[in-house]
Amino acid sequence: MRRGLAWPALGLLSLIGACGFQQVRGTPAKLSVAAEPPTASVYVDERYVATAQAIEARPRAFRPGMHRVTLEAPGFFPHDVEVELTPGVTTLRIALRAIPP
Repeated sequence: MRRGLAWPALGLLSLIGACGFQQVRGTPAKLSVAAEPPTASVYVDERYVATAQAIEARPRAFRPGMHRVTLEAPGFFPHDVEVELTPGVTTLRIALRAIPP
């Protein structure tokens, strides 16, 4: 009886693999941010990640593909950029513009 259940399960695994639900192995996509000021907050896809100095010291892993990165700091204009993260480390270097007094 148990052998009869193995074939449907095998078919289901084949179907899942064919639909693109395979786990991707290899080098992950990582983001590093070097910003001025280094205390700028970094958001990826509208979610807070860390300060720029923390991400520069320890790049964060994300799924490969297009992402929206936003940097914000008090006294500076926010900065948005669309970036495609590929396997390996992608480094953004951004100097925020100060808001005039």
